[in-house]
Amino acid sequence: MLEVENIRDWLGHDVVDSEGSKIGVLESVYVDTATDLPAFAALTVGLPTRKRITFVPLTGASVSPSHLRVAWPKQVVKDAPSIDTDGELAADEELPLFAHYKLDYGTGGARRLARR
Repeated sequence: MLEVENIRDWLGHDVVDSEGSKIGVLESVYVDTATDLPAFAALTVGLPTRKRITFVPLTGASVSPSHLRVAWPKQVVKDAPSIDTDGELAADEELPLFAHYKLDYGTGGARRLARR
Protein backbone atom coordinates (compact mmCIF):
# COMPACT_ATOMS: atom_id res chain seq x y z
CA MET A 1 0.00 0.00 0.00
CA LEU A 2 1.20 3.49 -0.80
CA GLU A 3 1.73 5.82 2.13
CA VAL A 4 -0.25 9.07 2.15
CA GLU A 5 2.85 11.22 2.55
CA ASN A 6 4.49 9.55 -0.45
CA ILE A 7 1.53 9.78 -2.77
CA ARG A 8 0.99 13.46 -1.94
CA ASP A 9 4.41 14.06 -3.48
CA TRP A 10 2.87 12.98 -6.80
CA LEU A 11 0.13 15.63 -6.93
CA GLY A 12 0.26 17.22 -10.38
CA HIS A 13 2.05 14.23 -11.94
CA ASP A 14 0.69 12.05 -14.73
CA VAL A 15 -1.34 8.96 -13.91
CA VAL A 16 -1.08 6.04 -16.33
CA ASP A 17 -2.98 2.80 -16.64
CA SER A 18 -1.63 -0.74 -16.42
CA GLU A 19 -0.49 -0.53 -20.06
CA GLY A 20 1.27 2.83 -19.64
CA SER A 21 -1.37 4.99 -21.36
CA LYS A 22 -1.85 8.40 -19.75
CA ILE A 23 -5.23 8.78 -18.08
CA GLY A 24 -4.91 12.18 -16.43
CA VAL A 25 -3.13 14.18 -13.74
CA LEU A 26 -3.24 13.41 -10.00
CA GLU A 27 -5.38 16.11 -8.36
CA SER A 28 -5.88 14.72 -4.85
CA VAL A 29 -5.98 11.61 -2.70
CA TYR A 30 -8.98 10.18 -0.87
CA VAL A 31 -8.35 8.00 2.16
CA ASP A 32 -10.49 5.26 3.67
CA THR A 33 -12.03 6.83 6.77
CA ALA A 34 -11.78 3.54 8.70
CA THR A 35 -8.04 3.07 8.17
CA ASP A 36 -6.77 6.52 7.10
CA LEU A 37 -4.91 4.77 4.26
CA PRO A 38 -5.01 6.03 0.66
CA ALA A 39 -7.93 4.42 -1.15
CA PHE A 40 -8.67 6.44 -4.31
CA ALA A 41 -6.84 8.91 -6.50
CA ALA A 42 -8.79 11.84 -7.94
CA LEU A 43 -7.59 12.63 -11.46
CA THR A 44 -8.13 15.62 -13.68
CA VAL A 45 -9.14 14.26 -17.09
CA GLY A 46 -10.60 15.63 -20.30
CA LEU A 47 -9.92 18.35 -22.81
CA PRO A 48 -8.51 21.71 -21.70
CA THR A 49 -11.93 23.33 -22.17
CA ARG A 50 -13.91 20.49 -20.58
CA LYS A 51 -12.07 19.02 -17.61
CA ARG A 52 -13.57 16.90 -14.84
CA ILE A 53 -12.38 14.88 -11.84
CA THR A 54 -12.67 11.10 -11.96
CA PHE A 55 -11.61 8.52 -9.41
CA VAL A 56 -9.52 5.35 -9.47
CA PRO A 57 -8.69 2.91 -6.67
CA LEU A 58 -5.09 2.93 -5.45
CA THR A 59 -5.04 -0.82 -4.83
CA GLY A 60 -2.12 -2.16 -6.86
CA ALA A 61 -0.78 1.32 -7.72
CA SER A 62 2.94 1.99 -8.02
CA VAL A 63 5.13 5.02 -8.59
CA SER A 64 8.00 5.57 -11.00
CA PRO A 65 10.22 8.59 -11.55
CA SER A 66 7.73 10.15 -13.97
CA HIS A 67 4.23 8.93 -13.09
CA LEU A 68 1.81 7.06 -10.88
CA ARG A 69 0.67 3.75 -12.41
CA VAL A 70 -2.76 2.38 -11.47
CA ALA A 71 -3.98 -1.17 -11.99
CA TRP A 72 -7.10 -0.22 -13.97
CA PRO A 73 -7.50 0.21 -17.76
CA LYS A 74 -7.81 3.77 -19.03
CA GLN A 75 -11.35 3.33 -20.36
CA VAL A 76 -12.62 1.90 -17.06
CA VAL A 77 -11.22 4.94 -15.23
CA LYS A 78 -12.65 7.40 -17.76
CA ASP A 79 -16.08 5.74 -17.45
CA ALA A 80 -16.03 6.00 -13.64
CA PRO A 81 -18.31 8.43 -11.79
CA SER A 82 -16.90 11.95 -11.90
CA ILE A 83 -17.41 15.43 -10.49
CA ASP A 84 -16.77 18.97 -11.72
CA THR A 85 -13.25 20.29 -11.18
CA ASP A 86 -14.55 22.60 -8.44
CA GLY A 87 -16.84 19.94 -6.94
CA GLU A 88 -16.67 17.64 -3.94
CA LEU A 89 -17.42 13.92 -3.82
CA ALA A 90 -20.77 13.72 -2.01
CA ALA A 91 -21.56 10.87 0.38
CA ASP A 92 -24.29 9.53 -1.91
CA GLU A 93 -21.78 9.32 -4.80
CA GLU A 94 -19.48 6.92 -2.96
CA LEU A 95 -21.58 3.75 -3.42
CA PRO A 96 -21.80 4.14 -7.24
CA LEU A 97 -18.04 4.74 -7.31
CA PHE A 98 -17.29 1.53 -5.40
CA ALA A 99 -19.84 -0.35 -7.53
CA HIS A 100 -18.18 0.85 -10.76
CA TYR A 101 -14.94 -0.86 -9.72
CA LYS A 102 -16.82 -3.84 -8.22
CA LEU A 103 -15.42 -3.06 -4.75
CA ASP A 104 -17.19 -3.80 -1.48
CA TYR A 105 -18.63 -0.64 0.06
CA GLY A 106 -19.63 -2.27 3.32
CA THR A 107 -22.56 -1.33 5.52
CA GLY A 108 -23.28 1.06 8.32
CA GLY A 109 -24.04 4.26 6.45
CA ALA A 110 -20.83 6.07 7.45
CA ARG A 111 -18.74 7.83 4.83
CA ARG A 112 -15.94 5.69 3.49
CA LEU A 113 -13.81 8.34 1.74
CA ALA A 114 -12.25 11.63 2.84
CA ARG A 115 -10.10 13.98 0.78
CA ARG A 116 -6.61 14.58 2.14
